[in-house]
Amino acid sequence: MPVTLSPDDRPNRPASPRRVRVCYFNAWARALEDAAAYVARVPAIDLTPLVADAKDAALLAKARLDCDWYGENTRCFASLAHPAIEFLPAWVCGVTGVLEVGRAPRVDGEERWLVTMGQQPQALGASAPKVFELLARTGVRHLFYAFDEASRTMPCFEAIAPHLRVLIHDELPLSARGRARLARECHVEHRSWVANTLPFAVPFAEAPAPEILFLGSQLGLTPHRQRQIDFLRKHFGPRFTAIHDHSLPVAERGRLAERFTVSVCPEGRKFGTPAMSAAHTDRPFWSGCLGLVPVAEDSASGGRLEALHREKLIVRYRHGDLAALAAACELALAMPAGERRRIYDYFNRHETVGAVVAEAIAAAQ
Repeated sequence: MPVTLSPDDRPNRPASPRRVRVCYFNAWARALEDAAAYVARVPAIDLTPLVADAKDAALLAKARLDCDWYGENTRCFASLAHPAIEFLPAWVCGVTGVLEVGRAPRVDGEERWLVTMGQQPQALGASAPKVFELLARTGVRHLFYAFDEASRTMPCFEAIAPHLRVLIHDELPLSARGRARLARECHVEHRSWVANTLPFAVPFAEAPAPEILFLGSQLGLTPHRQRQIDFLRKHFGPRFTAIHDHSLPVAERGRLAERFTVSVCPEGRKFGTPAMSAAHTDRPFWSGCLGLVPVAEDSASGGRLEALHREKLIVRYRHGDLAALAAACELALAMPAGERRRIYDYFNRHETVGAVVAEAIAAAQ
């Protein structure tokens, strides 16, 4: 009897996309839950039970910033897209819910991935090796976005390395012992910080105010940084604004697009001087996503920021050279709208955490 093939069964039909569900391990979360629902309630989460001293206003403020930052990561992972993958609704979990990632029912053909970042796996403490081994045995693939030297500084790295399917690491070499522990099928990329923002979430500003924003970090006011701020304030006067205490909530980033043309991001990549030895952060990347022109110091070891500078996607200046800093800011302020839009398009398409993770999952078979 002849068999009638349905359209989905005919020879040479396009392969069905992989069905992937991502769960993001977020230390501020608890039980396994829908990522979109978690993102919606992040602003209302009571952090007082989650900090060491609920009466410490400064500590609570930092906790709020950190919780919101990881909430924004969750938003990005809930919005993954790739032409070769059907992304199922994403999940999020904390320490108390991580084992449920392996136990929860699957839909037909579902690949399940756990995404961890930074030093977050260490939140599981001494149980981390057993947890990640168990998840691997239950068919959960582990993508570790280790942008901050995890192979060299995180105690549990060597124990979890055999269970990784994707490792995205900073530009410096992996520790020899950590690399030796990786499974042969682990897909490895060297790429540090990117922007934890949704691509094109903030519209491009054709004519922002011709002003400069200095974006500091938790390093605070080192003498080197204070010299730069004092110099820029004197040189540019009211056109210059400085943030130096890590005080910009993620929800306020979008307001910067109309207010500023230039973003001075003082963190370079592995400077030789103590003032700048903590590596660059995500600031050049989400500044570019906003349409601001990123300005950054050069670095002793080069790295990805130098490559972006050669492509005229950021503007660099010599470390400690205040005259070069002023010239870099003037160059960025004078950049035509077309060049600024090229920067905006590039960073939104290629330098967001969702785009990087989706491509890495697609590359890992």
